[in-house]
Amino acid sequence: MSVLSAKSKIPVKAGHHLGDFTTNPRVLVIAGIAVIVATAGVLAGVGLLQLIKLATNIAYFGRFSVAEVRLQDSPLGLWAVGVPVVGSLIIGLMARFGSEKIRGHGIPEAIEAILLGRSRLDAKVAILKPLSSAIAIGTGGPFGAEGPIIMTGGAIGSLIAQMLPVSDNERKTLLVAGAAAGMTTVFGTPIAAIMLAVELLLFEWTPRSFIPVTVAAVVAMVERSFLHMPAPLFPFGGSVEISLLQLGAWVLVGILAGLLSGVLTQMVYGCEDLFLKLPIHWMWWPLIGGLVVGIGGLVDPHALSVGYDNISGMLQGDIVPKAALLLLVVKAIIWSVALGSGTSGGVLAPLLIMGGAMGTALSFYLPQASPGFWALLAMAATMGGTMRSPLTATFFAVELTGNTHVLLPLIAACGTAHAVTVLLMRRSILTEKVARRGHHLVREYRIDPFALTQVREVMTTDVETVPSTMTLHHAAAFLTNPRTNHPSFPVVDENEHVLGIIDPPSVLRWRRAGKHRTTTLHALLAGGKITFAYPDEYLAGLADRLSQVNVAHLPVISREDRRLVGYIGWKDLMRVRAKLQAEESETTSFFRFGRG
Repeated sequence: MSVLSAKSKIPVKAGHHLGDFTTNPRVLVIAGIAVIVATAGVLAGVGLLQLIKLATNIAYFGRFSVAEVRLQDSPLGLWAVGVPVVGSLIIGLMARFGSEKIRGHGIPEAIEAILLGRSRLDAKVAILKPLSSAIAIGTGGPFGAEGPIIMTGGAIGSLIAQMLPVSDNERKTLLVAGAAAGMTTVFGTPIAAIMLAVELLLFEWTPRSFIPVTVAAVVAMVERSFLHMPAPLFPFGGSVEISLLQLGAWVLVGILAGLLSGVLTQMVYGCEDLFLKLPIHWMWWPLIGGLVVGIGGLVDPHALSVGYDNISGMLQGDIVPKAALLLLVVKAIIWSVALGSGTSGGVLAPLLIMGGAMGTALSFYLPQASPGFWALLAMAATMGGTMRSPLTATFFAVELTGNTHVLLPLIAACGTAHAVTVLLMRRSILTEKVARRGHHLVREYRIDPFALTQVREVMTTDVETVPSTMTLHHAAAFLTNPRTNHPSFPVVDENEHVLGIIDPPSVLRWRRAGKHRTTTLHALLAGGKITFAYPDEYLAGLADRLSQVNVAHLPVISREDRRLVGYIGWKDLMRVRAKLQAEESETTSFFRFGRG
């Protein structure tokens, strides 16, 4: 006799193999490989940052150096307009004759590789993406380094995985581990890198992927510290006041950031649509984008390149609202045009700058707070709303500033911005590009209802059976009778034990094999392999078994006496989906209104 659980009344032995997670020790092997991937990602991240500095020095100062410089100090004057044009032309040529995947900001390409390309990226991407991004940013492109390094780190992880005997899912995990390591290297934000993986790249929330990605991010952060790279990048020591007035202002900033996110997304893809209408090859589009960037640089040089000094200045309260508003307008225009033209570069740093500029411009109208507080809130909310990754944006802002006191207002603003963009836009700036290539993706992660539903909840209990004494002739006549309502039937003996299933194909198979018409079903089914289902097992395993044995129905038998207790098929499994839809659409209330 089975021992019963006091709460569930389900036989313990029926679910002894079940657990909260399905991860096995293989995850430790993948975590070990993730250490190698992380190291390679750190080297790629450091290399990209140095390449950007080198490209900037060559383009604007005519010297072979990796020294930190400001574009405003360039001696080129009006000739500086041509620098982004030349850089964009080079990128167009690299994309045309190298790899088209270097175009854009990188994250959509990583998503596409994960979902559609079995997480395979080639060596060209690993080489050309950082090189093209360094040229784009170094020649004044208003982009960030995070998108390219995510793509580059992902390509490195994918390449290492392709050299090893791993599954597609393990390759995906190593690709994302490389991306997380790259992001951690550039910004020193391991928690945000892990959250980005969970919210955007993994398309699952399981230990088998979370553990290796965590290992990669932590290793990258430790190795980053060995290189004496600064962390946090933008220290912010401001305090936070909690009140209803402040809460209202946090929500307001979130709403405005969500609206800004929508405008920026529409601007980028509106520009892309305009470029699609041009009667020239896409190779030349970046050149036009570069010209717009060059002109924008004349209006406000601070809008060019990565612009980390802008982020630092806004957090310190050193930028006045008027200058912030000009930065917002110029940056938004040149960024959306350049990105829409297919130039290589990231979106994260520009979103921080544009969001921070909005917060700075609005700070005069918001409640009194520490200098830079409203800029920080708007930065994170704009990033979270535009990328639809509120947790990533929240932790990113905390790690960038090293200030945990701002966690509450950050999550309030980011959550609000997320709500605004989810309700107003069908897709984010990252997934819109994937959708435009004809692929739909869903970013809502839920527990598989098949993993929570037992066979007994959906099986048919009123089962119509046929006796084992029925002859082959009578079985054929029964199945072809117009009054027969089902295509298959369990065959049972006098003790209600199932011997097998009959259906028209099995009868035809027996007839072709020369079986005599008077042969009983008992004799025909004797010695055959029977596949059963049990009422206390879960549908996840049952669905796999139905596919493996290539049948549409299975008899359900009792574990205790092996008697038939039900019948289940694919149609019954679909009831789970109907039940789920009903739970989401039907509303109930403790209070009843109206008559009755």
